[in-house]
Amino acid sequence: MQKKDSSSKKYANKHQPKGLTILYEDRDILVVDKVQGLLTIATDREKQKTAHYLLNDYVKRGNQRSRNRVFIVHRLDRDTSGILIFAKHENAKRYLQDKWATFSKNYFAVVYGSLQEKEGVITSYLLENRAYRVYSVNDPDKGKLSKTGYKTIKESDKYSLLEINLLTGRKNQIRVHLSEKGHPVVGDKIYGKADKGIKRLALHAASLIILHPFTNKEMSFETEIPLYFKTLLKL
Repeated sequence: MQKKDSSSKKYANKHQPKGLTILYEDRDILVVDKVQGLLTIATDREKQKTAHYLLNDYVKRGNQRSRNRVFIVHRLDRDTSGILIFAKHENAKRYLQDKWATFSKNYFAVVYGSLQEKEGVITSYLLENRAYRVYSVNDPDKGKLSKTGYKTIKESDKYSLLEINLLTGRKNQIRVHLSEKGHPVVGDKIYGKADKGIKRLALHAASLIILHPFTNKEMSFETEIPLYFKTLLKL
């Protein structure tokens, strides 16, 4: 994938927050690559070890009087690594969120087994129960329409590497769809199975194409397949 805007350069900054690699930054947006294990936003139990907190601290650069802050546009699960974009002001946040459904969002996932159909779209209506577990239902009045495109990239005796096109953005959508198809994401303790030899959830937000909130130019950001994914498939 080629970048559509030559200004989308990677940053080599010694002050980058721990667990985050800054891919691009200007006065309107901040794009980062998040490590697995880091929350996007605060919870009741964790307030500071989050991408949001760390980036707020980063933009303030230690100046407590600074009004600079970042605004959440979307989220990644704690155990999902990859590209996150934050806005630097309310107008940028509203612009990105209003157009979010139209942007291209691709993931890499390693799943158990070999899919009979190597490419396709999984469609269902997703509903969350009181235990915060998401599952598919047949009633469109109860669940939210959800679509996940996938394509098999590589296979081994035990695993498959998939490229995922997130056509809708529901909570846990990729994990639920692949689990219900019989091929849960490796390392998924909620929708998959326990596996003592697995070190992490094998799901990574690999690329994102947006329209810039100020210039309206198309911008593309991408990251590599995590080394651990390659290790699983012995690539």
